[in-house]
Amino acid sequence: MQDQELNFEGVERQPLRTFTEKAYLDYSMYVILDRALPAIGDGLKPVQRRIIYAMSELGLSAASKHKKSARTVGDVIGKFHPHGDSACYEAMVLMAQSFAYRYTIVDGQGNWGSQDDPKEFAAMRYTEAKLTRYSEVLLSELAHGTVDWTQNFDGTLEEPVMLPARLPNLLLNGTSGIAVGMATDIPPHNLREVAAACIHLLEDPEATTAALMKHIKGPDLPTGAEIISPRADLKEFYENGVGSFKARAVYEIEDGNAVVTAFPFQVSPRRVEEQIAEQMRAKKLPMLDDLRNESDHENPVRLVLIPRSNRVDLVEMMNHLFATTDLERNYRVNLNIIGLDGRPRVMGLKAILAEWLDFRIATVTRRLQHRLERVNRRLHILEGLLVVYLNLDEVIRIIRREDEPKPVLMKRFKLSDEQAEEILNTRLRHLARLEEMKIREEQKQLAVEREELEALLKSKTKLKKLVASEIRENAERHGDDRRTRIIEREAAQAIDETTLIPNEPLSVVLSTGGFVRSAKGHEIDPHSLSYKSGDGFQSMARGRSLQAAVFIDSTGRTYSLPAHSLPSARGQGEPLSGRLNPPDGAKFAGVMMGEPEDLWLLASDAGYGFTVRLKELITDRRAGKTVLNVPDNAIVLPPALVLSPEALVVVVSSEGKLLAFPVGDVPEMPRGKGNKLYDIPGKKAAAREELMTGVAVVPPKGSVALWAGEKQKTLDWADLKSYRGQRAQRGAVLPRGWPRKVDRLETVLVG
Repeated sequence: MQDQELNFEGVERQPLRTFTEKAYLDYSMYVILDRALPAIGDGLKPVQRRIIYAMSELGLSAASKHKKSARTVGDVIGKFHPHGDSACYEAMVLMAQSFAYRYTIVDGQGNWGSQDDPKEFAAMRYTEAKLTRYSEVLLSELAHGTVDWTQNFDGTLEEPVMLPARLPNLLLNGTSGIAVGMATDIPPHNLREVAAACIHLLEDPEATTAALMKHIKGPDLPTGAEIISPRADLKEFYENGVGSFKARAVYEIEDGNAVVTAFPFQVSPRRVEEQIAEQMRAKKLPMLDDLRNESDHENPVRLVLIPRSNRVDLVEMMNHLFATTDLERNYRVNLNIIGLDGRPRVMGLKAILAEWLDFRIATVTRRLQHRLERVNRRLHILEGLLVVYLNLDEVIRIIRREDEPKPVLMKRFKLSDEQAEEILNTRLRHLARLEEMKIREEQKQLAVEREELEALLKSKTKLKKLVASEIRENAERHGDDRRTRIIEREAAQAIDETTLIPNEPLSVVLSTGGFVRSAKGHEIDPHSLSYKSGDGFQSMARGRSLQAAVFIDSTGRTYSLPAHSLPSARGQGEPLSGRLNPPDGAKFAGVMMGEPEDLWLLASDAGYGFTVRLKELITDRRAGKTVLNVPDNAIVLPPALVLSPEALVVVVSSEGKLLAFPVGDVPEMPRGKGNKLYDIPGKKAAAREELMTGVAVVPPKGSVALWAGEKQKTLDWADLKSYRGQRAQRGAVLPRGWPRKVDRLETVLVG
């Protein structure tokens, strides 16, 4: 088969850049106009409008019975909105959630989600729905010629371009959406307040935003709570269309407990519980003893916070929680709306109300014109019916005898085509029962109505009064009291961590396996604690809960953690490696606590060491900082606290020799290898045949405990005279009966 030459004749060609630019622009405009942003007229996005219209077509009014949600969704996506059923159902669910919509449009039956998790609603095959009474605000005038209609996606049906809203639903329920290059965030408002502002603007078109804010105090959130932003912040976004405000949970004090009774808008109580519990686990809420969720059918929101004692300042505690949890939340406001001209723009409060009133006046005008046309048509028909009544026998004779009675009737009685058609469509028994008085009475009533309609249409003042009276009537029918209190308060500030934690004595215990724990007080015996199998006591430091616990590992690196954050000694502790990042293979050798200027002796079993201030060892790096340079294969010994300048440094070797010398002979350094503390011959040091196995700093009148496994002997201050020498000497042999393989030293203080 021979290759055929391709023929591109008649195929449109254009640069890829031009095609992609146009395609993306078309997509952007679709997302903006047909998906993400609401229209100012009815305040709805297309999918919401189609759901409401489809439900009205199914007869799901507030007075009807509920029907399966799947039926509504099927109608919506099959007739008007050819998109995913899940997206359509989610939009329907949102309009039914009383914690999401200030004035719900859908009345749901079944599981429609909760404030804890709005997405936890049942599938549409299980739930049932109908419209609420509030939906009348959007639908009641739909059949009165008030809106334009357009074909649906396949041209087989018609749908309204806009619903004839009798109230500014855009502000009442608010909305949020993200389009391409723009977004919208409109908070919900109170119906009565918005209606009052509309009436005020109708009566005074020059009214300022400040004047309108005398009616609209601020957003009115479905969940209640309270708005704490200053009036200036609210005025800013009402004037400019962009800004933010803060909302805070409401709590009461009952029997010494703080009880949260209302959460901010779009805040999950479950998430708040998790945030508080997380702080309690991290010991950042020492003033809080317990947290209980007592929410039930009678009390939908009831979160009880139980303080540790009646001395806890509950106001201070709640302010801390406001600052550190979602109990206080900031809301962005971006009044980005599709205007009557079909273009999106950011508008202030006055501009929104003014443009919606233009829409409402235009809608009412169309309704009046539609009614006037029907009245005129009916009057015209009545004139023809009156002719029938006055000439009933003649009309019947013409209808019986003529093959084409319509033109004969029109010619004989000077009737219009419409009048003649109405007469011919009327049943004979109805013709016979026509009464002149009834016809003339109806004519009189319709004539009066026509005059009223024409007067309204000719006078802008009367038209505005009618619009105002209808808004007032709807406000009385559907309005309710404000749920969200507006109380100007300072934004909450978290309490400084040091003020949250009691400054009390604390002992930190480190095990040989690198597990750490803390115990209140300084009287704890670390040897009496329970350790994991194969683990045992390594080091202990005494300090206070507000101090840092400083750890040193076998590579000479130091690390620090807040002492109050360490686990309780009632358990077996937690591994330090879970909170710090030591080098591979490193083991923790000791722990230190105290004041920044405290002096500590650091040493390795190679016989070298130096003193250093504790402040030089503290670091916030998880990987620590290098302080002690450790010779190859050497091990870091547990550090020793220097309590007095007259103290003696006591070192012991693996050969059973002990040396004591003044601590003043040891140099103070910020870091390094240090100076020789104990003389280990070069060959023995290289082969690690002799090691410095323990070091302690003993103050005057103190003593030192020598440990060899579980065996222990004590030397008091007077006994140490026998072992006094100079730094870097060999020391004296311990007497017979004393442990020869001392593995650690501990300073014992008197009193």
